[in-house]
Amino acid sequence: MTYTPPVTEQLFVLNHIARIDAMAAHDKYAAATPDMVEAIVTGIGDFAAEVYAPLNRVGDTNNPKWQDGKVTMPPGFKEAYQQFVEAGWGSLDGPGEYGGQDLPFTLATVVIEALGTANMGFTLCSILTPGAIHALMAYGTGEQRQTWLPKLVTGEWNGTMNLTEPAAGSDVGALRSTAEKVAEGPNAGLYRIKGQKIFITFGEHDLTDNIVHLVLARTPGAPEGTRGISLFLVPKYRLDADGNPTISNGVHCASIEHKLGIHGSPTAVMVYGEGEDCLGEIVGDEMGGMRAMFVMMNNARLMVGCQGVQIAERALQQAQRYAAERVQSSLAGSADRTPVTIEHHPDVKRMLWRMRAQTEAARALIYYASAQTDFGKLGDQAAALRAEVLIPLAKAHATDIGCEVASLGVQVHGGMGFIEETGAAQHYRDARIAPIYEGTNGIQAADLVGRKLGMAGGDGVRSLIDDIARGAADFPELGQLAEACRHVTDWLETATVADRLAGSYPYLTMLSTATCGWLMATQHKAAEAALASGEGDAAFLRAKLVSTRFYLQQIVPAATGLAASALAGDAALAPLPAIA
Repeated sequence: MTYTPPVTEQLFVLNHIARIDAMAAHDKYAAATPDMVEAIVTGIGDFAAEVYAPLNRVGDTNNPKWQDGKVTMPPGFKEAYQQFVEAGWGSLDGPGEYGGQDLPFTLATVVIEALGTANMGFTLCSILTPGAIHALMAYGTGEQRQTWLPKLVTGEWNGTMNLTEPAAGSDVGALRSTAEKVAEGPNAGLYRIKGQKIFITFGEHDLTDNIVHLVLARTPGAPEGTRGISLFLVPKYRLDADGNPTISNGVHCASIEHKLGIHGSPTAVMVYGEGEDCLGEIVGDEMGGMRAMFVMMNNARLMVGCQGVQIAERALQQAQRYAAERVQSSLAGSADRTPVTIEHHPDVKRMLWRMRAQTEAARALIYYASAQTDFGKLGDQAAALRAEVLIPLAKAHATDIGCEVASLGVQVHGGMGFIEETGAAQHYRDARIAPIYEGTNGIQAADLVGRKLGMAGGDGVRSLIDDIARGAADFPELGQLAEACRHVTDWLETATVADRLAGSYPYLTMLSTATCGWLMATQHKAAEAALASGEGDAAFLRAKLVSTRFYLQQIVPAATGLAASALAGDAALAPLPAIA
């Protein structure tokens, strides 16, 4: 299962979609020069291919092992993670005052993409740490930042996000974990944390000497629901007088899950404060936990969307290599009856081009959303609003694409795709979690038609549709989809809550596809201009014209047809008859 970093593609999207040059024009990101950007993209691609990719199959077949509350990672993982830390890959967009490099988040997204394409399960260790950093920068005290950020920024310690409980999945407000403030003694001001959390990614492992858990819990007397939730920083080990993690903190891993995929990632059941005091520091205000956690959650949702790109790219590469080697049947309609490689058969070509077009569209969506986040940090309020609108699209649609492309990858392999030894099945298994965690894709759709649709008086969504429509001047199929999105938006704004939710998922797919179509149209024009001027890799640019044209002419029109589902309303969804 060889992995080749798609460096030329990544640089093209950074330049033409993320507009990395415009970021570098600001003092904050002046270090992101063209040479620096190319060095980062090339360097992380080489590192991922050489260090992480060889461990992908290892993690799938030789899973992390739990014993007596401790988790031991598969062979080679600890050494590879140490190389990641020593190379500084985790600190790319970290704040400079705490050891980071102050580079754009967009470049950190490319780093996570490269690592995750090489080894999705392993890379989950690094996905949540940036969100913990952002939460502490936004809501932590100066002392908390000074204490915890330096080693979170380098990756010497990793961060986790603890929301889910056995009786509180997507309904976070139903959680029962408690936090009681210590009134006196040496630990006065801290909180005693008690409770159980499930589905905690890298909640326990042996890659680092400490783990920083961000835990949602309820203080005494706090109201029910999400309004009464607070956020706490709970380390695996408390720090001694020298700042070293040596003091046990009542954080226990009760077990790890046996899962369909991402076997290289330990998914832990965590127990806090059972048989030993577990002390945590409040982050932000009491009962302000959801506000603080959303900083981390939005980052995590974008990174999970990036996982859709990761698994799609890996599945595409493997399917294309297989199709170029597998010889079967002569070409239909040809006088030459010599068997050909299956990449020449029309239906296989269709699948491969669909895989490529969808992967490129998802990458453009993720890079664009990351870039809007960066521009928002530079004070561009319109970009900040655009980033908010894009989060549910990026998380849901990119992961849907990851599942589709991984499934097509199995199909290209035929019967061999169903055999574990080829590796195609691993991509399919790994991909399936991404539409589920960090808020199911249905929750993303509900967020779109609920909170996001009304943002800025509706201008957040409408300005996006306006931009798409303007970019569709030379692409009639995209123009039709933009108008269909506008029509459905008008209807949703006055619809009942039930009707909105009934149409939310087809609407999300329509708007996501329209956004991707706009970004693909932008790339189409850029590729045409580069070819006309004789700049760039001509073979790459010609292929870009094919993939963008495929997307705009074959994928975009299908999304327009979803308008009927988006407008059908709740009445079309009658209760299912009970199963006897």
